[in-house]
Amino acid sequence: MAIGIQVTMDAADPGKLAAFWAEALGYVVQPPPPGFDSWEDFAVKNNIPFETINDYSAIVDPEGAGPRFFFQRVPEGKTAKNRLHLDVNAGLEAVDRLVALGATKVQEFEDNKGHWVVMLDPEGNEFCVQ
Repeated sequence: MAIGIQVTMDAADPGKLAAFWAEALGYVVQPPPPGFDSWEDFAVKNNIPFETINDYSAIVDPEGAGPRFFFQRVPEGKTAKNRLHLDVNAGLEAVDRLVALGATKVQEFEDNKGHWVVMLDPEGNEFCVQ
């Protein structure tokens, strides 16, 4: 049996990055636990300081098939190329939509293995679209 995974990304603005990836992947921002109208209500009820509410965010596949993505605030910025990146299988027609959401198109490739575009998310994390 396969073991489930969570994909975790460091971020300067977890809420903003979560919103980008939710739109990019057809996910939704994870709703608050049952009994709470918002994450702010959850934070207040659990004595979580208001200034730390955006330190974390998560997105989930609304159909429950894909992994959960967790975004956590870190103090340092990105300094090097990712050692791991996402390949988004949305088709090349998705590139313009992703740019409109805040991604940057870096380079397009085509060889005997296929056709793909290297992109950066709003915080500079590399990913590919094919």
